[in-house]
Amino acid sequence: MRLNRFWLIALVGLMSFGVATSFQVSAANVDTKTAKTSNAPAKTTTKVEVKKTAKSSKKSKAVRTTVTRSSEPAVAARPSFATALGLRGQNDDLSLKSSVAMVVNQDTKEVYFEKNSSVSLPIASITKLMTAMVVLDSKLPLDETLVINADDVHIYRSSRLSGGTVLTREEALLLALMSSENRAAYTLGRNYPGGIPAFIDAMNRKAKEIGMTHSHFADPTGLMSENVSSAEDLARMLGAAYQYKMIREFSTWPDLTMMIGKRPQKFLNTNRLVRAGDMNIGLQKTGFINAAGKCLVMQARVNNTPLLLVFLDSVGTQSRFADAVRVRDWYERMPSGEPVAIRRLM
Repeated sequence: MRLNRFWLIALVGLMSFGVATSFQVSAANVDTKTAKTSNAPAKTTTKVEVKKTAKSSKKSKAVRTTVTRSSEPAVAARPSFATALGLRGQNDDLSLKSSVAMVVNQDTKEVYFEKNSSVSLPIASITKLMTAMVVLDSKLPLDETLVINADDVHIYRSSRLSGGTVLTREEALLLALMSSENRAAYTLGRNYPGGIPAFIDAMNRKAKEIGMTHSHFADPTGLMSENVSSAEDLARMLGAAYQYKMIREFSTWPDLTMMIGKRPQKFLNTNRLVRAGDMNIGLQKTGFINAAGKCLVMQARVNNTPLLLVFLDSVGTQSRFADAVRVRDWYERMPSGEPVAIRRLM
């Protein structure tokens, strides 16, 4: 497994001229719905007050399953690992735009659909589900205050959590899961006993405990392309993360308002399906860096069946969400009874 992983990273590294493997990732992580701010830490400490907005009961909005393409010339981006391996653009029975996909019955572990499910690829901010589990397993006080320092600011250029911002561990966890806040995720790891190195060790121990045999974690945010996993392993991680009530709640929170200093700032969930209320989603996480492409994992109930959904390296800004809708529609059209299982996820 180790040889396979390092071969993969070495191969694609040569093909993509060094896809981002450090904290200074060249691509902006579009999952993080935060305003740009200066890298320099603020001179004064900013107290954060959180106003948790109740989950919206607004009318559901339909999510498009087609993508409108701009006529503007596209700026060439470094290819994803899946593209370099020749996985992108492969046809499948559901016409999904994701290079990797998997649909698993959460209760029975029966696999109903899979596409390149055993290939280990970068997973971007899906990493934050593992970060959340390690934080909660540590039993560290959730009301303890953490301060965004220079290291946290350095990890990611764009964030509303400027240097000097004070927030509790619970607030940092909420922002990391809901709006994929990288500085919040990094400060959670930095404030773990033993710091970032000990936190990464705990992440990989947890992965081994879950049975994620084709996965490796290198940082708490997902900005590093060395955070890799397969769809099979991510289905296992989804099942494990679902056992944490706080992860279920925080990852599906539509939005919240935080008072940073004296100014209210609104943060949105990175998953448009959560904000639209178009699916019965019990847990979710999005992700994006150039090396990973657009990614999405979800637990969703369809036809009263709890499904674990994994989509990696999806093409287009909204296509990962459209793929989830395609799977939902496909499953809802099933005749009475469940579909025939391909195999069982062990």
